[in-house]
Amino acid sequence: MAEHEGRVAFITGATSGIGLACALELAAQGSAVVLHGLDLRDSTAAAAVIEQSGGRALALAGAVDDADAMGAAIEAAVAAFGQLDTLVTSAGIQRYGTAASTPVAVWDEVMNVNLKGVYLACHFALPHLRASAAGSVVIVSSVQGTASQSDVAAYAASKGALHTFARATAVDEGPHGVRVNSVSPGSVDTPMLRATASGLSDGSHDAVEALLAEWGTAHALGRVARPEEIASVVSFLASPRASFVTGADIRVDGGLLARLAAALPSNR
Repeated sequence: MAEHEGRVAFITGATSGIGLACALELAAQGSAVVLHGLDLRDSTAAAAVIEQSGGRALALAGAVDDADAMGAAIEAAVAAFGQLDTLVTSAGIQRYGTAASTPVAVWDEVMNVNLKGVYLACHFALPHLRASAAGSVVIVSSVQGTASQSDVAAYAASKGALHTFARATAVDEGPHGVRVNSVSPGSVDTPMLRATASGLSDGSHDAVEALLAEWGTAHALGRVARPEEIASVVSFLASPRASFVTGADIRVDGGLLARLAAALPSNR
């Protein structure tokens, strides 16, 4: 029996990258999956893939930082499937700039999507997750919530806040039987990362591949991750196998943060 059989999962940012990989993995493990994205056409296309494989899926769309829209989406999911057991928050945006150079509107945009969007999803989902026999929240954060590259002040701040939010919510929800954890990927081969690589190169396929390969060398495993590698950890955290794991942040970073920048001459 699949480990998520009979469960219902709601995934934000489910139309591409890590979010889509999580939806596919949870569906493969038996969950009915609610795919929430910004564009209903994208959500519908992703849901169709799951349904064609014999799974159950519901496509929804809306802005994650719109309280009314998110509340309605959660209620639509429960109305469709009668329950909610798993929440995965994967919607996020990346913007570049320092504290000095980031415009106020851009800072607010990042915080609204990356942080407020997670709060709203949890706010509306938690009453239903408490009714589950094994409610679970998995928040997709980033290693940049722990250690930051340059020029990502807003993004790094939002991801660091998610670590704290996950711990605080785990403490609050433990008495209600709901577990809350976060995962922190390193570089992952997603459309967002490829868009960044395209913008930092001439945009050609070869240039993008070369830049992804270069970024991969910073990881101990020598490459960037595949989205499904993050999804497998999300699936574990949401499953009964992780029944005593809460308030944790699991790094899925290929050893990125394990390596010091300085290397001995013999290792160069």
